[in-house]
Amino acid sequence: MSQQTKIEPCKSPQEADDVVASYEEGKVTDFAIDLVHAAEDEYTQEQYDKLLKKVDWIMLPLMWIISGTQYADKASISTQATFGLREDTHLVGQQYASYLVSEAPGNYILQRNGLGSTVAVCMFIWGIMVLCIAFTKNFAGLAALRFLQGMAGNSPSIQLIFGVEKANNLTLECTTYPALLLITASWYKKEEHAMRSLIWGSANAGMDVISNLINYGIGREAEKHPDGLAPWKGISIFLGSLTICLSVLAWFSFGTPREVRWLTADEKRMASARILSSQTGSDAQKRSIDWRQFKVAFKDPQTYFFFFLVIVNSIPNGGTTAFGNLVYVSFGFTALETLVEGKIPQQLLSIISFLIAGWITLRKPNVRFYVMIIAVVPAFVGMLALALLPHDGYLWTRWGMYLMTIIGNIAGPLIWTLLPSNVAGRTKKSVTGTVIFIAYCVGNSIGAQVFQAKDAPKYIPAIVTCSIMYGLEIVIMIAWRTYYIWQNKRRDKVVADLGLTEEASAHQGRLNAESDMTDFENIHFRYSV
Repeated sequence: MSQQTKIEPCKSPQEADDVVASYEEGKVTDFAIDLVHAAEDEYTQEQYDKLLKKVDWIMLPLMWIISGTQYADKASISTQATFGLREDTHLVGQQYASYLVSEAPGNYILQRNGLGSTVAVCMFIWGIMVLCIAFTKNFAGLAALRFLQGMAGNSPSIQLIFGVEKANNLTLECTTYPALLLITASWYKKEEHAMRSLIWGSANAGMDVISNLINYGIGREAEKHPDGLAPWKGISIFLGSLTICLSVLAWFSFGTPREVRWLTADEKRMASARILSSQTGSDAQKRSIDWRQFKVAFKDPQTYFFFFLVIVNSIPNGGTTAFGNLVYVSFGFTALETLVEGKIPQQLLSIISFLIAGWITLRKPNVRFYVMIIAVVPAFVGMLALALLPHDGYLWTRWGMYLMTIIGNIAGPLIWTLLPSNVAGRTKKSVTGTVIFIAYCVGNSIGAQVFQAKDAPKYIPAIVTCSIMYGLEIVIMIAWRTYYIWQNKRRDKVVADLGLTEEASAHQGRLNAESDMTDFENIHFRYSV
């Protein structure tokens, strides 16, 4: 094998103690070399653009509806609470269900098996469990189903049963979201990650609007027929049936370029070649678990930035997702008014703000952190105003302040897009994804606990806590961006000392990525900010 196939050491003699560790001397495979040369010489931009259009028309709607469906079930708990779930199942006070899911086994399964088929099976089982909720009569039944949903969403799982009212249904999410992020990385270049992730991330708001309109219809029918099916049961039947139907669609159409059936062999090769410039590794080869990358993941400072920022971001999310409808009720809205005048306008604003943020990140490179910081500011102001405004009167002012907080939701998906953009190495991606979603579950669980029944109806301590978390988010984001810029400058210096041109460095970076080298070790890799 020629000398150019050797992996360049990551450290220069001048910087023996550089933070970027050296990768063991080795050679990339012939398959990786062939794919890199294909990416550089074989396909035209016109061919790539045609393929991208095909991928967008198929994969984005699939990711949108899969992401949106799991969120609609999670958010429906708050709606069901206003439609009689608590009373019919005899729940009292602070009795509710939340859980911390064991994320690692789910990501292990995702790496060992096809992403599309794993998500489809989990969705099918999940749908069955959601249907069964309609037939529960007490807390014990609900708690048991929540545990089974945890197994469906992330098998096996650990679910800490605390009650039902604040249930943050993260189970399917903790299988679906890691898969969606890995699939985004396998189809799109890093400059496309933010826009595409925000598109399927907008499904949370979009599907919530659709489901809330249907829930509104279910509620209206229940008012006309008070002796008929309870509205919260109708909501479970609707969502469970929808999830089962979508699981069949996912089985036949969802997955990475290597897995899907709607691409030719040459299109699969082109799809993998198109993303090599990101230097995060393609899905062209099935990767076995590299246990060495576990150690690398926990040596990398960005793993800890992910962990702490996601927790801080998820605490307000956990509270407002579980208690969003109840906050509107505390303003004086009825259950039906909450859907039409509260949740639906809120989610429409979310969709618009997501698309604007995505367009900005696509047009202007390296502005993700700026967009996140700007998005958090109105959420901070809105939450703080809610805590300071009098409870009586100012109905529409309080409505407007709470509406503002939805813009802060942009930060969450943009944080997640840093995983496909800035983490390389298949096992390292899975480990970092595990860390992210453990943090996500922890933050959401804490957020649900922040809203205490004894603080109703104003929930002042919870609102103050959420506003503090928004402020802390900004501080961590600034520190994280500073770290990335510092790392990129250090790597520029190392590459310059090695005497490599920009083109030679990019070529070697692609070879390193296709040999499954991590971003922490690949000195030619540059972090997106």
